[in-house]
Amino acid sequence: MPNLKEVRLRIASVNSTQQITKAMKMVSAAKLRRAQNAIQQLRPYANKLRDILENLSATLEESDGGQFAKVRPVNKVLIVAVSSNRGLAGAFNSNIIRTVNRLLNEQYAAQVKTGGVKVLCIGKKGSDFYSKNKNVYGGNHNAIFADLSFDRVSSIAEGIMTDFSEAKYDQVIVVYNQFKNAAVQIVTTEQLLPIQPPAKSEGKMKNDYIFEPSKEEIVLELIPKSIKTQLYKAVLDSHASEHGARMTAMNKATDNAGELLKGLRLSYNKARQAAITNEILEIVAGAEALNG
Repeated sequence: MPNLKEVRLRIASVNSTQQITKAMKMVSAAKLRRAQNAIQQLRPYANKLRDILENLSATLEESDGGQFAKVRPVNKVLIVAVSSNRGLAGAFNSNIIRTVNRLLNEQYAAQVKTGGVKVLCIGKKGSDFYSKNKNVYGGNHNAIFADLSFDRVSSIAEGIMTDFSEAKYDQVIVVYNQFKNAAVQIVTTEQLLPIQPPAKSEGKMKNDYIFEPSKEEIVLELIPKSIKTQLYKAVLDSHASEHGARMTAMNKATDNAGELLKGLRLSYNKARQAAITNEILEIVAGAEALNG
């Protein structure tokens, strides 16, 4: 049976932890609302931009797709891993690392052996993990979360597009958590480059447009914009998912602390009752000894 002082100290410690987790849950809930609004406002635009690009490029020859649509033998790969700068978000970051590791060990195992795979990290947690492996670490852009904006993500996308056009990479993959709701985040792997041709479905009518300037010029203008928007959407998805995962994790931690407090208070009451009983027994024994 633990003594009363030890139990009191544990109760105070757990109570303090519960207050911290409750505060973190409230902060994440407030941030989640803003992040959720941002991704919900971007998705219709991103989807419409993709639909327009598909409509425009559906009748183009492969050679007209521009430098970002060139399909080359996959010898050099860039994996963009979008994680977070902070932890305490459940399996949010570990799911990204696990998925990237699966790509490195399975899909791109041959390229890894030749040093042809690099992991570009957006988020400190991913960077901390892959910076230990100099063979695959391709740098980081952790600072963008301090002031997340389309312009800052666009500069990252421009660097990636430049590397691809210069044949430094033959394929670019993005791994991120797609936001579904506060409790559900879906680990998603998407090909950013080269631009994949639109899926051809029989019976689907394509819109008929009059183009000014030419269709080819419009497509070449839309492709870089679409790439930037796709990367920005992935980062916003991950940002909203992070706050949702942290809010859920802190909510569970708060509930667990409450359950632990119940058990500790029960132990404290039992120890206190045992101490009182021992004192009564000592008084009774002393009284009987005096009477005897």
